[in-house]
Amino acid sequence: DPHGKFSIDPQFGIIRTKEQLDHEAQSVVVLTVQSQLGDSPVYSSTQVNISVTDINDNPPVFPTKSDKVTISHTQPPGTAVYIAHAEDKDSGLNGAIKYSIASKQSDAFSIDPSLGVVNLTRAVFAEKQQEYTLHIAAEDCGSPPLTSLLMLTAINLTDRRLGSLAVKIVILDINDNSPSFVSSPVSYVMENVEVGFLVHHIIAKDPDEGRNGQITYRILSGNENKAFVLDKITGLLTTAQFLDREVQECYSLTVIALDDGSPALSATQVLTIIVLDVNDETPIFLKQPYETAVHENRNPGEFVIRVEAVDRDAGLNSLLQYEILPGAGYEKFKMNLDDGELVTAASLDRETQEVFSIKGSSCHDLGSPSRSSTAQLHLTVLDENDHSPLFAKTQYQISVTEDLEEGSTILDLSASDEDADLNGEVMYSLIDDTYGAFAIDSVTGSIITTKALDRETKSQYTFRAVASDCSTHFPRSTTVSVVVHVDDVNDNDPVFLQNPIRVFVPAETAVNETVATVRAEDVDLGSNGAIVFNLKIAETVFQIDVKTGDIILREPLDSKGFSTQLLVVASDQGIAPRTDTAVVIIFTEEQEEVISFSHSLYEASVPENSAAGGH
Repeated sequence: DPHGKFSIDPQFGIIRTKEQLDHEAQSVVVLTVQSQLGDSPVYSSTQVNISVTDINDNPPVFPTKSDKVTISHTQPPGTAVYIAHAEDKDSGLNGAIKYSIASKQSDAFSIDPSLGVVNLTRAVFAEKQQEYTLHIAAEDCGSPPLTSLLMLTAINLTDRRLGSLAVKIVILDINDNSPSFVSSPVSYVMENVEVGFLVHHIIAKDPDEGRNGQITYRILSGNENKAFVLDKITGLLTTAQFLDREVQECYSLTVIALDDGSPALSATQVLTIIVLDVNDETPIFLKQPYETAVHENRNPGEFVIRVEAVDRDAGLNSLLQYEILPGAGYEKFKMNLDDGELVTAASLDRETQEVFSIKGSSCHDLGSPSRSSTAQLHLTVLDENDHSPLFAKTQYQISVTEDLEEGSTILDLSASDEDADLNGEVMYSLIDDTYGAFAIDSVTGSIITTKALDRETKSQYTFRAVASDCSTHFPRSTTVSVVVHVDDVNDNDPVFLQNPIRVFVPAETAVNETVATVRAEDVDLGSNGAIVFNLKIAETVFQIDVKTGDIILREPLDSKGFSTQLLVVASDQGIAPRTDTAVVIIFTEEQEEVISFSHSLYEASVPENSAAGGH
């Protein structure tokens, strides 16, 4: 890039223009791009061919802005009186010109749109008009088209008074010149270029004018395998398929340049295309992949393996150097540059990385650019028992309901051991007293109930679980605390503190007086243990306070001989309420009744460890 028209991003390789390009000044730019990895002295380069695409930025240009020509009445229709010629620096359709008469004072003239030849359409007469002015337009075929104008003055020399005759001789071009090649007959191309790469710009010149000088190109022979494509208008020769110097290193294309005259003239050229060699033989490893193993916790410098590759190239292209390509954990190894021997550079930890997939690369044959191949190395680090099992938490707390069935799973403990095989296989056990309520599955770590739970008897259990590995040499273990909270369910009935209840109410007791209070207890918690009182059979004489259990007189007693029995229901407020019923006997003092037991002594036997609430 001697003119400094391009720049390249050093990190991403993006090529950008620095200045405005001009197709007419330079249509093809060949850049050499070099890449380098870090501060390494090794680099590679490639060729970038940039074709500057033409845009329609140049209008057709006439040699002069105006011109004159003489005509005579003796010239018959069809006589050529002038040849308009303009040039356009653009290429392709942008440089193809068509001619027209933009404005004229008479219909005596016409113009050939391709050749620019101005012809008479009829005879001219002096007595009608002595001078004609034509505006000839030259317009290219670009998009949008650009146009230039030429003012042509045609002077009629017919003068009857003088009786003279002016004769003008117009020399029209004939196709008397063959195209001649001006481009080089030899071209070079690297064998690794992409399809569509510009190989050569074939250029031929023809001094004839108009269609006689318009040239098209074609390949006559030498392209039987269709390796190249030639643009018949521009003469640009590009690759149509990938080239391989080892298959064919030289092409001889016979190219013809043909003008558009009648008859057409042509010229041929043998274009020799030499395919340049690149270092295209890749080194090949003797094994693919390599597999080995090494113990963890060994000192640096431990021998791992030796890799070897061969390269069918000769000379510098076949001299190999080995290295480890960057990858996960590659810094823990070193490879001898010349013989491919791999050793450890640090002590290995299997739990950090058990398998290393290392690409040992013969990336330095000494060709330019160098070629490489990689061999995958699978390295397994052998385990030692250097890790204890670890629980996910330092303490586990769980709440369960007391109505769980025996054998229910309440918690799944999980401990992980980074070691492998038996060193990493975990077994579980419980220590501390669980009062026979819990056990643990030694394999899965699931804690299950071994008996029915009763919150009213024991509301919380605290014990420890142990995770041990199965190493045959010095097993390791970890302990974690487990706290089980037993949540209440509504499994206890309210219980009256006294049942039956005998109440003596004087006959003169005032209305709205509290005559008795019933009391009940429920050992459940919350709403399960909150008690409300109701009369089982509605009463008008007495009412009961649902919260306090107070029995209140609502009507005066009729006589001193009054007596009645009330059935009081105590209900808790659980989702499925549980109840108890008490008998309240109310009577006046004059009719006091004596209540006595049927036996003076009751005896019963109760086995130890009987469940609470047993009858």
